[in-house]
Amino acid sequence: MDDKHEKSPQARGAKGGAARAVKLTHEEKALIAKKGAAARWNSITTKSKENNALVTARRGNPITPGQGTLDLQIQKQIEIDGVGMGVLSDGTAFLTGRGLARLCGISNPRIVEMGQDWDKSPAPAMTAGIHKILAERGLAIDTPYIEVKQRTGVFYAYPDIVCLAVLEYYAFDAPNRSDQAQKNFRLLAGKALHDFIYTQVGYDPDDFIPHHWQQFHDRVSLTYNSVPKGYFIVFKEIADMIVTLGQAGLEIDSSFVPDGSVGNIWAAHWRDNDFDSRFSARMKWEHNYPDYFPQAKSNPQPAWCYPEAALPEFRRWMRESYVGGGKFSAYISNKIRQKELPASFAQLVITAYNLGD
Repeated sequence: MDDKHEKSPQARGAKGGAARAVKLTHEEKALIAKKGAAARWNSITTKSKENNALVTARRGNPITPGQGTLDLQIQKQIEIDGVGMGVLSDGTAFLTGRGLARLCGISNPRIVEMGQDWDKSPAPAMTAGIHKILAERGLAIDTPYIEVKQRTGVFYAYPDIVCLAVLEYYAFDAPNRSDQAQKNFRLLAGKALHDFIYTQVGYDPDDFIPHHWQQFHDRVSLTYNSVPKGYFIVFKEIADMIVTLGQAGLEIDSSFVPDGSVGNIWAAHWRDNDFDSRFSARMKWEHNYPDYFPQAKSNPQPAWCYPEAALPEFRRWMRESYVGGGKFSAYISNKIRQKELPASFAQLVITAYNLGD
């Protein structure tokens, strides 16, 4: 090939770009990288501004220590290579504090300090830098984490939008820049972190069931078409009770299984009144809890099913004796004493069933 042959514009550009990169200072390279980062942020800022769990819309009602976000729960969660991640019940992708620290190549206390210093004025350098990155994207965050109150304590979820700001800070702005943060930022900037978390935990927003209904949904699915024809089970017959309480704000989970209480008392009522002779004999069937319920350890569990001819009697007894006679209130009170349900549930039951009249 003739050495004087003119090279293509692309070839000349590639060679020139490489030559210019060699001459750039570390600060100039960081500036170029940050400009690229800003472009990639554009893919998520519009979505984030619509999410009142993350940005300015929350400013009027900020989370304060101990307050928590009662309507949010963890929908899915997993840990990969020490990076804890998950999705909240409103679809917010998050990392744990330790997971975020590992992603940035820093120690976990730095993330804790960020939360403690978030509202300080003037803010320490790290927190001020992260505020600046978010402000440049038009985002105003009242707190870097979302508190999720669980029965075992408070869980701190760091939303993906905050995680990206922290990652960018340690990649380009921190006094001691992290090579690990730079590498991970290049991989996860824009919607990549959000999509990565969704993929890893197996979350599909198009097949979404709110957290407080998921466990009830899974129990219903396991009983569908599993009961012998011509028979009914207590769980299905009291589904309206569970739905009513769920709509009133009760979280339906493995600690709230009222069909066990109803079933035991109804079985005694059946036996004491010799309903086998009146309606025909009840029979056993195999009942299963979802695999993640503690009760699932003894699956399958033999449970009673009853002839459909007894349905009118069951509904009358349920209305007049179990609920009207105070047995349901006693069940809730006992669960509260055992600390399996919070005291606030008692008021939900009273309100939902007008038991205070």
